[in-house]
Amino acid sequence: MAGLGTPEILIILVVVLLLFGSAKLPQLARSLGKSARILKAETKGLHDDGSEDAKAGPAAEPSSEARDKAARLREEAARLEREAAAAEGSQRSRGALASGEPIEGVPVSDPGRMRQG
Repeated sequence: MAGLGTPEILIILVVVLLLFGSAKLPQLARSLGKSARILKAETKGLHDDGSEDAKAGPAAEPSSEARDKAARLREEAARLEREAAAAEGSQRSRGALASGEPIEGVPVSDPGRMRQG
């Protein structure tokens, strides 16, 4: 691409001034500046993320704190599963009925039955 001299830059500035008007130019410049700052920040963030990943490496071991937290979460999940299974078993033993059959005089809605009837 050929180098831009002073006359070419002046012509470009006059065309921009005619296209956008003098009232829109400051707003356009602010918008362009904000976009440039956002682009710079995102580029820096991506660069920083890449360098942190390189430092940590794929073979980095989780900390003991992370292992402890994972173990506590697994225990909590197992406890919740046991509670859910116990609640389901007790609900069935108390006489829970299949869908569509009345429970103490109140029918349970069954979308398939409603369409047929």
